[in-house]
Amino acid sequence: MGKRMKFFKIRTVTGTEKYGVGCSNMKELRKKGCAKFKLPPKTTRVCLCEDGTELSDEYLMSLADHTDLVLLSPGQTWEGYMVTDFDRLLNAIYTRQPQFIEAARKIQTDGQGPQMRKIIQDIIQNLDDNAKAEEREDDEAWFIGVEKRFKNKSSYMRESCKRRIRSYVTEVRSFDVDPAVKDEYEALVQTMHNALSAVDFNGSYFDRKEIKATRLCNAQGWFSCQGAFDESDCVSNHSINPYSNQESRIVFSTWNLDHVIEKKRTILPRLAKAVKKSKGRQINWEYFFDLLFTTKNLKLVQISCHKKTSHDRECDEDWIYTEVPAKRFKN
Repeated sequence: MGKRMKFFKIRTVTGTEKYGVGCSNMKELRKKGCAKFKLPPKTTRVCLCEDGTELSDEYLMSLADHTDLVLLSPGQTWEGYMVTDFDRLLNAIYTRQPQFIEAARKIQTDGQGPQMRKIIQDIIQNLDDNAKAEEREDDEAWFIGVEKRFKNKSSYMRESCKRRIRSYVTEVRSFDVDPAVKDEYEALVQTMHNALSAVDFNGSYFDRKEIKATRLCNAQGWFSCQGAFDESDCVSNHSINPYSNQESRIVFSTWNLDHVIEKKRTILPRLAKAVKKSKGRQINWEYFFDLLFTTKNLKLVQISCHKKTSHDRECDEDWIYTEVPAKRFKN
């Protein structure tokens, strides 16, 4: 009694049409499939459509009827439905980007439900960008609502970061301290302000034209959320490119530079206490400078990763003062 005939659906890597083939072994499948697609039987391989697994004769005959298979010519590979079809979809989107965006906007206005409208909006936002453009004249839409003095995107993004850091300086300067040490406190704040001015208020954090070591984005302008203060990374993989379009620029303004050791609840009270209790010891202003104004204590986080709860992190007492009091050198 001969082997039972099994039936499969076959296609090629480059085509999408499928044909039914009945066979009792791999040799017969190759012969019929190659005749259909005009391929050389001796060098053609067979794999699963689902995940790209290449098939032996035994494996082939263990499959269920009507399993989808792909015929591979020499040099061809198949990584499975998901990868291959997704690549084809992305290629179609990007090679026909204007037409795709136009079609997506039509779908969005044709009375779709809120979930579909949100999906389409996200697609449009990510495709309808001009991230490579830097100068105002090359992407006027990006600069809508931006002061005329900014001639390129990087200068605006740099200034937006500087504004945030300057606001921290204002909070530090206005913090309520004991009147008896107010002058000493203000002198300390002025020292930190001068140090910030020397590094342009760390505006480089948002400037994609800066060197890699001093910016928080890549050279194209993509920022990644660094995760909540108590996590090593963002579990949701939030990312954004505010250089791409106006909407992304505006949305990025809701991202936070979050203090791991909290500014208002911990750092400023400890700084004020340190000044009051110094008793001749010199305050380690550089330690507080790093905590308040640098990425040694700042994490860039998407708004949903910005936890409002108490961080329960304390300053390191060993770094509050410098080791040698200033008075020690006096006669």
